[in-house]
Amino acid sequence: MTLPVLVAVDDDLAALLDLERELRDRYERHYRVVALPSADEAYARLEELAVSGEEIALVLSGQRLSSTTGIPVLEAARRLHPQAKRGLVIAWGDWGKPSIGKLIFESMARGLIDHYLLRPSAPPDEAFHQEVSALLLGWAEARRTLPYMVHIVGESWSGRAYELRKALVSCALPHSFCLADSDEGRVLLEGRGDQLPVVIFPNGKALTNPSNAEIALAAGSAVNPARIDYDLLIVGAGPAGLSAAVYGASEGFSTLVVDEGGVGGQATSSSMIRNYLGFPRGVSGRRLAQRAYDQAWIFGANFAFMQVATNLRRDGDRLAVTLSDSGDVHARAVLLTMGATYRRIGVAELEALNGAGVFYGGPTSEAPAMAGRDVFVLGGANSAGQAAIYLSRYAKTVTLVVRADSLTAGMSHYLVREVEATPNVSVRLRTEVVGGGGDGALDHLVLRDNAKGTQETVEAAGLFLMIGAKPSTDWLPPEIERDDRGFVRTGQNVTDAHPWPLNRTRMFLETSMPAVFAAGDIRHGSVKRVASAVGEGSVAIQLLHDLFAEEHRQPGGRPKGRSA
Repeated sequence: MTLPVLVAVDDDLAALLDLERELRDRYERHYRVVALPSADEAYARLEELAVSGEEIALVLSGQRLSSTTGIPVLEAARRLHPQAKRGLVIAWGDWGKPSIGKLIFESMARGLIDHYLLRPSAPPDEAFHQEVSALLLGWAEARRTLPYMVHIVGESWSGRAYELRKALVSCALPHSFCLADSDEGRVLLEGRGDQLPVVIFPNGKALTNPSNAEIALAAGSAVNPARIDYDLLIVGAGPAGLSAAVYGASEGFSTLVVDEGGVGGQATSSSMIRNYLGFPRGVSGRRLAQRAYDQAWIFGANFAFMQVATNLRRDGDRLAVTLSDSGDVHARAVLLTMGATYRRIGVAELEALNGAGVFYGGPTSEAPAMAGRDVFVLGGANSAGQAAIYLSRYAKTVTLVVRADSLTAGMSHYLVREVEATPNVSVRLRTEVVGGGGDGALDHLVLRDNAKGTQETVEAAGLFLMIGAKPSTDWLPPEIERDDRGFVRTGQNVTDAHPWPLNRTRMFLETSMPAVFAAGDIRHGSVKRVASAVGEGSVAIQLLHDLFAEEHRQPGGRPKGRSA
């Protein structure tokens, strides 16, 4: 088997020797290291490797090359080897030079490099290897070769196989999919029978057409609550809920998080979040969710996955939440962090192809199936831009369909620049998807240009829909006030239609029902960003401290026991 390639380029011989030494010493057992002393030799070797079909995992280029900067070399690597990670190597102290900082910012914003690295110092330079390992981990994730990968084998990309992939996304589990009649599928199915789909876990356990709860249990996740009474019950394991679980459990509150899926919520569909504090290389929504879950679990938070909350009421001096498979669970306070789901497009022909070329949410599972094909993304927010960039590594063309007059209306500046700089991504503004279809799988879309009033039929193998948020609040009792779109009102946004029954002031994130709080995307007036949701989750815990202290001081601070 041919080893994937690590390429180092620098015409400073000492710098190149440093790069080659560190790469060979640490990675040569699993990668082939190629060191090149000039940009011209790099162009030629990148072309040669592309023609021969060899896979490049990482390209590192010195910032200064005699005939150019290292950026054109890395840009050529992106064009010829779109899956390869790309790093610009700079000398120690160069970050203080405005020209270098601007070059790195511009290059990352345009998607030309993944990150920068410092030229390695005397071995062992663990800081250098930490950066290299992070880049190689991202490469492995894109190729679906991560450690502890879950494999799904099915008869087709649609149907139950698609539902299983969605369940694994919701559990933030890295996974791959292949067809039963493929070479890989035949190898995975050997000795496992003919029933499909099959889910094969890293420990060798295989389940045939498992339920979502069976998937969660096989992955080591809890499904049923460990007890029936807690200080805090969090409904929703997205960024806000996980943040509250970390802070709540770490500060001594007995905490339970329940979710109808797994961890991460809608954030798990984000292939790369570049503007989250503390992650200069960016972080995938799946990895961020998994780390947050691990952190909360270590602090002692409890979880119950694949559980649907069906009712919320007051039961004496406690709140009671009814779970679909476990009955009532009681808590002193409840935090609602269910987030929102993508709105449906409402075109019957496209709804009929859900999972067969039409997908709601990000493409982290489906992108490999789009290799060499024409793909469309409908939406104008950050999640849509991230999806388009991710798909561009696989698809022949990606078209971002936006109803607004400009990308800047709903997308971060850095992401707008990256979309505009990606060669195989185009943008159609003031446009909607109004039709489409295919015989068992999507093969065409009908686009309407709202500015011109015209329609056009285009070939399409995939449509990824990210067209606004619908809050998951239908199950809440009428005592919890929502706005006309279903988002929960909190604090001063609660209207007089719901008189406050206590002699204390309603708290910032508190709903119209005492001791019930809301945070994140579900809340009326919230900022729809991961960082904002995480912040609100942490703020909610401080509010609980205040709430419980108030109850201790004033027994009358809690409403009389009654059914709400």
